[in-house]
Amino acid sequence: MSASTEQPSTDERRTLWIVLILNAAIAAAFFISGVTADSSALIANGVDNLSDTAVYALGLIALSRGSLWKQRAAMASGVMLLVFAVGILLDVGRRYFQGSEPIGPTMMIMSLVGGGVNFYCLRLLHRLENPDVNLRAATTFSLNDFISNGGILLSGVLVFWLNSNWPDLLVGLATTLIAIKGGVDILRDVKTDIRRNNGYGTK
Repeated sequence: MSASTEQPSTDERRTLWIVLILNAAIAAAFFISGVTADSSALIANGVDNLSDTAVYALGLIALSRGSLWKQRAAMASGVMLLVFAVGILLDVGRRYFQGSEPIGPTMMIMSLVGGGVNFYCLRLLHRLENPDVNLRAATTFSLNDFISNGGILLSGVLVFWLNSNWPDLLVGLATTLIAIKGGVDILRDVKTDIRRNNGYGTK
């Protein structure tokens, strides 16, 4: 009996450690490639994956705590995602007015690498049974990253083909909108979880 109750927690902890390490590594790669390729989209994804790493760390702490800690960790995740979205928006605006020269091939290569990492993280998270509100937030982050990498791939092709920076800026803006939606969805999920735990039902 005890083994069956402990096993899900062990699986969750191992999964969060794996996705934390992978996101920290890909965040560093996105930052380096974003700076060298002068790409707003790559830097935005670097910031995104760095915030994901912090969220997964919160998730690991919350695993050994009660539902209140898990709700607070998920709420911090949602707020962090919204703050991250504002940061991307500011960077896109700066590059729009100051100009930039993104490198398309670098964007395409990094989008494929990042997409592969995020797809693997999603598979790991979806294997978990009955995920709590914090693990559902982690899944939202990984899904946002996977979608964003698809946008970077398309942007890299257009940057290379048109020799223009507007596709890079457009993907940076789109990433902002995805992050805002993800943050709002997480906060709504937390609110629903709080109401459920307090016995208010689903009204």
